Amino acid sequence: MRLLLAEDEQELSRALVTVLKKNNYSVDAVYNGQDALDYIEAGNYDGAILDIMMPKMDGITVLKKARAEGISIPILMLTAKAEIDDRVTGLDAGADDYLTKPFSMKELLARIRAMTRRQNDTTDSVLKFGNITLDRATYILSSGKDSLKLANKEFQMLEMLMVNPGQVISADQFMDKIWGYDSEAEQNVVWVYISYIRKKLTAIGANVVIKAARGLGYSLEESHD
Repeated sequence: MRLLLAEDEQELSRALVTVLKKNNYSVDAVYNGQDALDYIEAGNYDGAILDIMMPKMDGITVLKKARAEGISIPILMLTAKAEIDDRVTGLDAGADDYLTKPFSMKELLARIRAMTRRQNDTTDSVLKFGNITLDRATYILSSGKDSLKLANKEFQMLEMLMVNPGQVISADQFMDKIWGYDSEAEQNVVWVYISYIRKKLTAIGANVVIKAARGLGYSLEESHD
């Protein structure tokens, strides 16, 4: 699951990124409101965390502009202010939740889980293709014969393939969506994870395969063997 974090206090931002990554989130961090809006417009995020008080553009303005453009990702607002008016303004502008500093990391993680769970409730919680199903809530991959739990990045990659069956997804698209723009990971990590997923599909007796289109990317196809 990929998140955007917009927080201008860089020490706090680094701490949040560390905690989020340890909890299997992919995170892009920015430090001002204009960058936050640019990333939200260009990126494919599962959620965003916006500080209200930021340089160049405040978080409420970022939120309003994103919602005006039809961007519906879950957005959690952070602020040092505890006034009720700020909470009402944020929620009226389209925020999904609100957290006042200082906050505990456990509470932040719980709020993120809650708002992304609500988002998933509006989409199919179980993806199906061929004889396999993928539960977005539990990361369980199943066939009529067997089931197993996927690791976080395996789940995200297979989810992308199952949402777009038969369509070729490039390594760059996987990298941007799952590892993030600023990741230091090499592109061959995509091939490594594709290999992991293929082995798990075989292990559960799936009748679908991940095909490679040389130089283009990967697609999920039904096997006709």
